[in-house]
Formats: sequence, structure tokens, C-alpha cells
Amino acid sequence: MATAWIAQPALAEGGKLTVHVDQAGVKIDPMFYGLMTEEINHSYDGGLYAELIQNRILEDDYPQPRRGRNQPATAPVTPTTHPSTPPHWTVLSEGGGSGTISIDANDPVNAGALKKSLKLDIESAGGRVGAVNDGYWGIPVKPNTEYQASFYAKASGDFHGPLTVDIESNEGGKVLASGTIADVGPVWKKYSVVLKTGDIAASAENRFVISATSKGQVWLNLVSLFPPTYKNRANGNRIDLMEKLAAMKPGFLRFPGGNYLEGNSIAERFAWKDTIGALEDRPGHMSPWGYRSSDGLGLLEYFEWCEDLKMQPVLAVFAGYTLRGEKVSGEQLKPFVQEAMDEIEYVVGDQTTKWGQERAKDGHPEPFKLTYVEIGNEDNLERNPPFTYGDRFTQLFDAIRAKYPDLKLISTLPSNDRRNPLPRTPDVIDDHFYFRSLQDVLGRTHRYDDYDRSKPKIFVGEWATRVGNPTPNMSAALGDAAWLTGLERNADVVIMNSYAPLLVHVGRGAMQWPTDLIGYDAASSFGSPSYYVEKMFSENVGNEAMPVQVTPGDAAVPIEPTTRPTEKIFAVANKIDASGDIVLKVVNTLPDAQTMQIDLQGAGDVKKDGTAWVLSGGPSDVNTIDEPEKVTPKQVEIHDAAATFAHEFPGYSVSVVRLKTK
Repeated sequence: MATAWIAQPALAEGGKLTVHVDQAGVKIDPMFYGLMTEEINHSYDGGLYAELIQNRILEDDYPQPRRGRNQPATAPVTPTTHPSTPPHWTVLSEGGGSGTISIDANDPVNAGALKKSLKLDIESAGGRVGAVNDGYWGIPVKPNTEYQASFYAKASGDFHGPLTVDIESNEGGKVLASGTIADVGPVWKKYSVVLKTGDIAASAENRFVISATSKGQVWLNLVSLFPPTYKNRANGNRIDLMEKLAAMKPGFLRFPGGNYLEGNSIAERFAWKDTIGALEDRPGHMSPWGYRSSDGLGLLEYFEWCEDLKMQPVLAVFAGYTLRGEKVSGEQLKPFVQEAMDEIEYVVGDQTTKWGQERAKDGHPEPFKLTYVEIGNEDNLERNPPFTYGDRFTQLFDAIRAKYPDLKLISTLPSNDRRNPLPRTPDVIDDHFYFRSLQDVLGRTHRYDDYDRSKPKIFVGEWATRVGNPTPNMSAALGDAAWLTGLERNADVVIMNSYAPLLVHVGRGAMQWPTDLIGYDAASSFGSPSYYVEKMFSENVGNEAMPVQVTPGDAAVPIEPTTRPTEKIFAVANKIDASGDIVLKVVNTLPDAQTMQIDLQGAGDVKKDGTAWVLSGGPSDVNTIDEPEKVTPKQVEIHDAAATFAHEFPGYSVSVVRLKTK
């Protein structure tokens, strides 16, 4: 609920904010704010992808140490010791029953993806014996909710069933939802059952159990459990996370990464053809972040994600370079050029094309819209000569441009790279920035002010102020907001930007990289202060960024000379053509409130009633699972707006002020 703005005594004079409404500004691309995503921090498996069973096709290993970029596969690491049972699976024996579980590679479901199975050997009857999966740090349940369980199974001739399928509490084994498979035969067959909870309390300290009381053997594979999904998509996404992403009003999605695109090796790249089709045909692959990806969220699901949130896709294609420095070019790159061409055809080809037909078979007859293709990821980090990105980029550029002349192609060499010139001029350059502190980012807010406007446009595809763990604190949010004012001010050259990483599972052992925009566990999620900065800015982005001049007050100017940046107040202004609204985005990095004299030159008739959204808090304040809304925007009403008026901005705050001129 909105509250009236009550003026407080200013602790310091904050200076003047002049907006030149009467001067031409720079156009802001509708795709300016978007999302960058990759499989890191269990962003997909255990995160956005709604599957609740971990290690469902029995191919996972226990997590191994992660090698860094350009560290060869032969570099020594300390191996991780682990039990003989598959990760996330245990045996349950109670009531006099006894048994074991093990991996069995004989008689697989198929020779492609489902090459192993989980063998449940019930050695003595009379009690319950089962296979237990612990999920992604718990199996979450809600009251009066249906869960879709499915699996492949076969049984020995002496097994007489039935199989009981349960979700039950970890403590005490209280059954929360249950179903039955009457009998299982001696050949592989897929079974499905709906598990419905009753009037229970929501919880995540639960397990998934497939059990029996009959002596014999049962083999299992592709064991799956899905809750309700966003827009009820089969094989879909988690509702609360999708709702948080939708609230950001993103204009695009950059995928599949990130390091996830490259992989540690060529064999571990994002091989898109292994991520389409039925789940039983998806083998999954090792991600570069120390755990295996199920690839349940595959290429088609990325594009459906774009459809669900009405985003434009920014598709990255593998360009022959990996995290460990493995690279191919020339003749050796040709198969990967063809792989990229096939991928684009799968996306945009009609049903007269080979891969357009495959997409139609996968359930999407109509081609997707595609405007941007990014060639590789962070190829500026290629360490060992000869530097090959210029050649690799050219091979892919020429092939794509010849067949798809309307596609805009993105280079991953940054705008200031000098050592590896490109023989072809990209349409867009992808720059990445990770700031170490608030002071670090405040010194970079003018990064594009002097950028040569004749050069390619800029996509800031990854950026973040890395202060806070596992998610950013308020200090990081101040830095992020100041950075965004600089990007919006230069929207004539910066056409898109996306924070990274986007998601993090905060469960123990799930995170590889702090600091991340949205946090969650098995049952709930929260936005960080930086998330709310993104949301405030994207919800109030205009068509044009108008010229702004900030004249600091005494409190914003150092008393003594310093090499640190002197700016403490950051601002940008937008004009929204449809409504005539003027939006001011102001960041106060000082601890004290600042009263700014706002001068909207040439604005004409400014209505006295406006609205502000204010995010403020102590620099170390964070949101958590237990306190998800400790730092959130507060909406306030303004009743004294005019073409010239005074307004107070709290200490350590990000404010978005929206004023009406019609």
C-alpha cells in the first residue's frame, strides 16, 4: 500500500539535479534489460527446472574439484572419496525387511541415455524395503497439491508387487502423499502415478520412496517427480522463480551461457542435439561447475521459457574454445560450424527443413523468432597463443551471415581488446564486468561516456558488484544501481545488459559462485537488494534517456584531494512517450539523507502528485530465506512535485521517482 511522503529534515544539502527535458536524449532499446543464465549454483537442476529427483538416470557422480579456466585436464586434483551407492540414493529397510541398492549396467532401458539402472534387491520379505531419493536438499511439498511421479521399471520373476510410491517426511516417515503400481513385469515399461497431498503443512524436509514388501529384484531408471509448473508446462519450470523473473519484465534471455556453453572440454560443451527430444534420449553432461546437468532444461525449453516471459532469445553458439584452453579452428572447426548452423535451423527453420521438422516433432511446429546470435563466450580470456578467436569468429560469422543475413552477430571480445583483431566487424560486442567493491564500481560508471559511436554496439552480457554471499547486500545494490545509471545514460551504444549469475540454491554445497541475484532453497525463494534495483529500473524504463546534470552538495565532495571517485550521487532520467511521464533514478551512496533541488528544464506542466519507490538499508543488510523482505522497495506518494522542487533522498538509497506531465 502506498503511503504519503512525509518530508524529513535533511542532514545535508545534496545539491542540484538538472534534467534537460527540452533537449534530445538517447533512445533506449526495448530489450535493454534482460536475463543471463547458465547452469551454475544449481540454477537449473535443483532450481528453475522443476524436477524434484536428483540423479534421476543414475549417471551422477559425487562432486569433484573444479579446475579453473585454461587449467588442463591433466592438472592434478585431490579426488573426492564417496560411498559405493549412487549419490542421492539410499536404501530403506524397516519392519523386518532387508535389502540393498546398487548400480546395474546390464539390460539397459536404451543404449543411449539410460545405460544404467538402480537395482533394488529385496532379500527378505515381511517388511518394507525401498529406494530413497533425497531430492535437491529436500523434497518440497505443499498442501492439497498434485505431484506427477514416473519411472521406468522391470522386475524379476519372483517379484509379485505392488510398488508403493511415497513422499514422506524424513523424521518418522510420515506419508504425505502416496500411490501404487499394482504390478511390474519382467521387461522395461514406463509407469506413472499422481501423488496428491492432503491438508498438510508445507515443508521441504522430506524424501521420495519407491518400496515393496515382496521378495525379489526391481530395476529403476529415469525416476521423476514434478510439482505443478509455471503455466502448467510438461517438463516445465518452478513457479515461484518464474514469477520473480517475470516481475523483472525482461526484454531478452541470453543462453545457454556463460561457461556452461563452453564446458571444461569440447566433449563437455553444451551439445544442443543431446538436449532435445524425449527425456529418455537425453544423456545429460558434466557442467563446468563440478556437477552433472540433466539437460532436462534443454534447447527447446529455453525458447519456451522465452515464450512464457515474452522475451527475445539471445542464442550463444559454441565457437571451438573451452574453459581448459582446448580449442579448434580451420578444418577442425568445420563440424562445429555445421553444429551451429543446424542449431539455428532448429530454431528458425520451417518444416521443410531437416531441423525444423525435428523441432515440430518435439512439439513446436512454428519457428521461433531469433534476432541475435552470440559466437562463443569470453574468448578474450584465451590465454595461450596463437590466439584463434579472430579466425574462429570469422568462420562462424561468414557461414551464418551467408545463410541468415538478417541475424545480428555478437562478438565476445571486449570493446577494448587489442591483441586479437577481428577480420569481420560484429554487429554487437559483449562486455563483461565483475566489480570487487562499491568503490570499484563507482569508478566505472562513466565507462561508455567516451565510447566511439562509430564502433559496434555494446551488450553488457555479464556484470555484478560482488559484495555479499550468497546474494548481494545493500552495498552491492548501491553499486549496481550506480552502474545502471551509466548504462542507461549511454543507451545509444549499450543496447542490452544482464546481471550474472542470475540464480543460486543456498543449500549447503549447492553454490559455486557468489554473488547471485535471486536465492532459494527447495521450498522458497527471495530476491536480493540488487534484484529489487533491477526490478525498479526495468519496470520504469522509458523510451529515451534525457541529459542529466548532477551538481553535488557539500557532503558529496571530499574535503581533501583523493584519487577515489568524487561522485556520491548518481542519476539518470527517462521519458516515457506513451504517458508523458518523467522518471528519475537517483542513487545516494552517502550515509546521510540528501536534499536535491530538482530542475526539470522544459518539462512544462508537471503534476504535483507523483510516486516514488525507495530501496534503502544499511550497507551490509541482506535478504535471506528467513528474512526475504528485509530490504525491499517502499512506495511513497509525492504531493509537491513541480518543474522545480526540492526532494529528499535517504542515506544509502536507490530511488525511482515517477512524475506526470499530462
